[in-house]
Amino acid sequence: MADLLTVDALTLATAETVLVEDLSFSIGRGERFGLIGESGSGKSLTSLAVLGLLPPAIRATGQVTLDGQAIVGAPERKLRGLRGSVVASVFQEPLTALDPLMPLGRQIALPVRRRLRREGRDSTRTAVRREVHALMDQVRLPDPQRLYDAYPHEVSGGQRQRVAIAMALACQPRLLIADEPTTALDVTTQVEIIRLINTLVEELDIALLFISHDLAVVGQMAERVMVMRNGRAVETGAMQQVLTRPRDAYTRALVTAARRFDHALEGQP
Repeated sequence: MADLLTVDALTLATAETVLVEDLSFSIGRGERFGLIGESGSGKSLTSLAVLGLLPPAIRATGQVTLDGQAIVGAPERKLRGLRGSVVASVFQEPLTALDPLMPLGRQIALPVRRRLRREGRDSTRTAVRREVHALMDQVRLPDPQRLYDAYPHEVSGGQRQRVAIAMALACQPRLLIADEPTTALDVTTQVEIIRLINTLVEELDIALLFISHDLAVVGQMAERVMVMRNGRAVETGAMQQVLTRPRDAYTRALVTAARRFDHALEGQP
């Protein structure tokens, strides 16, 4: 079976600077893949290339193939058809990803209505609201009836991120991109969101591209991982192999830092 996502010799550059250079990896259907690196390593830009959302100043060369469709150089109309139904994303800061002037339920309803119409199903207000409540239940949001009419500033950061996850899943994508989805949250909520994403990916049998600067977090999410530094891949392999037998010096430093952090947490009351 062909891979769901293939990135081949991807290079991203402005007129002055190469930001990502000769990057290649693939994600199979239902596979969980991690991208890890420090800020500025190019991992988030790589995800934007997969989504076809690169800023105009950044030029992409190489190939990105998603569910058999070429992404690099594709017209916007084609890319819009792939976003949501084939690939969807959850970003780092839900407060900026959500419309502050629109109730949460209506924000989830927008992609739900598009999917129902695409499938030729009932897309009346009652049918859409029923689907939105089901999605809210799926992402473990309490009291969907109340939250449907709440605004983003009226709920917690963890609840906002659950809404963002519900929106990403509304069109039933085959690949979910989660780009630092827990960085803006407190530690307890981070754990809850990580567990939720893991559960949903398994239940829905979809692929996951999980992006983080934290190797310990990626270790809980991915089966395979690519380590990036300064726009290049320094190591790719099975998660367990990279954690226990890292080959590159930079990866070894990340593993050591993750272990020190885990030990520090173990010493906390």
